Amino acid sequence: MKVEKKANIAISVSVLSVSFAAIFIVSIDAPALSISFYRLLFTTLIISPYVLFYKKRRNELSSLSRKNIILMIGIGIILALHFAFWITSLKLTSVASSVILVTAHPLLVGPVSHFFLKEKLSFVNYIGIILSVFGVIILVYGNYGFALGIDTLQGNILAILGGVAAGFYILGGRKLRKTVSIGSYVIVVYSVGTIVLFCICILFNAPLIKISLFDLGVIILMAIVAGIFGHTLYNWSLQHIRASVASVVLLGEPIGSSILAFLLPWIQQTPSYFTIVGGGVILSGIYLTSRKIYENKIS
Repeated sequence: MKVEKKANIAISVSVLSVSFAAIFIVSIDAPALSISFYRLLFTTLIISPYVLFYKKRRNELSSLSRKNIILMIGIGIILALHFAFWITSLKLTSVASSVILVTAHPLLVGPVSHFFLKEKLSFVNYIGIILSVFGVIILVYGNYGFALGIDTLQGNILAILGGVAAGFYILGGRKLRKTVSIGSYVIVVYSVGTIVLFCICILFNAPLIKISLFDLGVIILMAIVAGIFGHTLYNWSLQHIRASVASVVLLGEPIGSSILAFLLPWIQQTPSYFTIVGGGVILSGIYLTSRKIYENKIS
């Protein structure tokens, strides 16, 4: 099987796997910050042998430049903030609203790349950004102002902040992944993120011991499904597939998560009219925004 075909399968599996993350989170009672810490901790522990038990990868780690290490530490901090914001948002708003808003990171990636990385935006990209912003207004203000239900302003704002952090995470990762292997990259970034989340848990008195075995089991499952088969597999596949494919399949996560949240009997979250309309507008805008951006970015 050709590498590109394997990568296409891999990225499809990764998006499906990530779609389950929100479902795992809303299915347990553990506090959001505790979930964030243990999810990244377990992912780091699972992937560590792959990196640390091989001399070639250990040598690469030891030879990393100071600049790259500093950049990866920064990306690890951003990843920790992304998880803290987004997972907390899932406790305060619907799965559909949270996942749609946190996936809107191309709206940040585009302008930042345009002004700081000199990667020009096309007319289609501008239309996509404007369309997505309009969709965010419909979703956030519509739910908050007219049909509050399980959607709250605080939860939606946290999801947006999680999306902002995801945007910076992608920008930093894109730069470093050109010169740093996937193994070295994730072990440093995940480890730093785990340490930062531990400190955040201590700062906000989030429990790290009094968590049920059931919740810990679900978090371990989430670390394997969403962490290994989701995020890490997606990062690997980016080197082997067309960028246009990578950008489009990202739209599968909010759709998949929303459908699962609606169908699963212990969740049964029905998206509001404003979530459906605003979310549809946002996803359309994200597609237009990311189509050319990622074709220029991902190699």
